[in-house]
Amino acid sequence: MREVQASAITEMVAELCEKANKILPADLESRIADCRQCEQNTLAKSILGDLQRNMDAARQLNIPVCQDTGMAVVFAEVGQDVHIAGDFEAAVNAGVHLGYTRGLLRKSVVRDPLFERVNTEDNTPAVLHTRLVPGDHICLTVAPKGFGSENMSALKMFTPAAGEEDVISFVVDTVQNAASNPCPPVCIGVGIGGDFELCALLAKKALCRSVSRKNDDPAYAAMEDTILQRLNDLNIGPQGFGGNTTALSVAIETYPTHIAGLPVAVNVGCHVTRHASGEI
Repeated sequence: MREVQASAITEMVAELCEKANKILPADLESRIADCRQCEQNTLAKSILGDLQRNMDAARQLNIPVCQDTGMAVVFAEVGQDVHIAGDFEAAVNAGVHLGYTRGLLRKSVVRDPLFERVNTEDNTPAVLHTRLVPGDHICLTVAPKGFGSENMSALKMFTPAAGEEDVISFVVDTVQNAASNPCPPVCIGVGIGGDFELCALLAKKALCRSVSRKNDDPAYAAMEDTILQRLNDLNIGPQGFGGNTTALSVAIETYPTHIAGLPVAVNVGCHVTRHASGEI
């Protein structure tokens, strides 16, 4: 049994909050650069260049890459041979408080969703997903989620009569209806299977996958490619001004489901779909 102090969790969460908001994953930056080279629309190419300069400025000035520093979504894989000295959930929220305060990140969380929409002033509480895994380490991923793109997400409970084209069309329609609202080019996470809430979680987790990695199943990998091509044929383009770069990536995650259902969730991410990971 290995003991981990709650204070170590707090510090790592704080560091990941700052890192995720200020430095994009390297593969996502590379994808934007590649799309700029391939973009045929002059205005779209210019906008992609602006996005690159914005990322460079954020890194050089140590400031957030986007003013919406998101709601802190934290994925935690906790080894079953770890003993946490302290309150785990409190430690995670203390890390969000520290990271958003120390990093001068915008605080965007309100205490009550409907009646008392008063800012909590430290971006807590986090949305925390915890899973027990073998081993004696804790792996943490912080994925700040802005709501310009989150608001464009969708979930549909298909019946088994639906087929591949129905699922593809649902994803494409979701992005088409979103238009310029999610600050394209977008990253798209798709969850297929499970039940109502797990399907949405799969889509969220899909956004944390490296944009250079395909689904391990060849059928779903091909489906990712098909959806990406269909999205880039929409001519929404960077920031909605047209072009052949509407989406940067499509990632599908799946889970077994009930014989009577086929849940599909689409989690829309903007061009700064952020996440950072660390291990204790």
